[in-house]
Amino acid sequence: MHDVALPTAPPFATDRSAAAPITRVMAHAYTIPTDAPEADGTFEWHSTTLIVTEVEAAGVTGLGYTYSDACVASLIRHSLTDTLLGEDASQVQRLWQRMQRRVRNLGREGIAGTAISALDCALWDLHAKRLDVPLVALLGQARERVPVYGSGGFTTYTDTQMREQLGRWVHDDGCRWVKIKVGSEPERDPARVQCARDAIGAASGLFVDANGAFDRKTALRFAETFAEHDVQWFEEPVTSDDLAGLCAIRSAAPAQMNIAAGEYGYTLDYFRRMLEASAVDVLQADASRCGGITGFIQAAHLAAACHVPLSAHCAPALHLHAAAAVPGFCHQEWFHDHARIEAMLFDGAPRVDHGSIAPDLSRAGCGLEFKRDDARRFAVSVP
Repeated sequence: MHDVALPTAPPFATDRSAAAPITRVMAHAYTIPTDAPEADGTFEWHSTTLIVTEVEAAGVTGLGYTYSDACVASLIRHSLTDTLLGEDASQVQRLWQRMQRRVRNLGREGIAGTAISALDCALWDLHAKRLDVPLVALLGQARERVPVYGSGGFTTYTDTQMREQLGRWVHDDGCRWVKIKVGSEPERDPARVQCARDAIGAASGLFVDANGAFDRKTALRFAETFAEHDVQWFEEPVTSDDLAGLCAIRSAAPAQMNIAAGEYGYTLDYFRRMLEASAVDVLQADASRCGGITGFIQAAHLAAACHVPLSAHCAPALHLHAAAAVPGFCHQEWFHDHARIEAMLFDGAPRVDHGSIAPDLSRAGCGLEFKRDDARRFAVSVP
């Protein structure tokens, strides 16, 4: 586990550096319909649920969120809130450990992992706001801008929808890479990949994501087919639980094609096992699942120690400051669903410019403000 080194003598007022007991923890759920039917190789959905958390101490409120199920708000309210109330908000690492211990008998992965992730992000936002610095400055900025790749191309899209979406990302937003979903109707995939290549031209990078839809033999066959269209990235060609299968495909895939996985990692042990198995060319981590900013930084250092690049999965506004700080980082997924929701419901959400996004250094914390009034129509009642 790698801790984040905080400044030993930061230039902030004494009252802001003093202990700040947490006085309030809140969690609310919002279900937002998609703008069109969406599906990948193994799942179809028509809405996305956003869990927004707030942690208050010394009159300052930190904001965090995750994408999960509405029951996460209940777990936070009834189990994790008591773990935080009265504790010093500045001790983010210790509070992360307390939350991990609290869910020991529930299991640290899945629902509990997303709940802790949202709260950890809120605690980091709160800590940076109390110091009146952008979060990236607190973490230690490594890059001014974070490259993104456009991600959508759902299997429910028509060719026209996909061409318009991919072309906008490449030609209007300047994205160097785009990604489409494959696997729900494998017989259509070669034509869809050709359509995507035609939409973005020969100079842009093309990624595909099967979401674990294929078996090993089928995945290898499609890797060869996709390589004919210069596909540079094959994400979850088989289920990410099959580390031996990922390793076998990685070994046999065309040299220009990276095998990627890791988005379902909730713990550092998950990432360690994946890296020890030589299962991926690029490790993915998602701060909305893997323990928030704390867990994402841990994953980044682990990947760097193994000389494997790290890519951030989904939730671009949530990742932005951490992605600008960690080592070995290659790009952020600009996932259509999440980028749309964040632009709708968060003031300060980043916008793509010349294929990248950048933290707003004029704003303290993560730089986001939740648009509560705009979100009210999506609110879900949670006990």
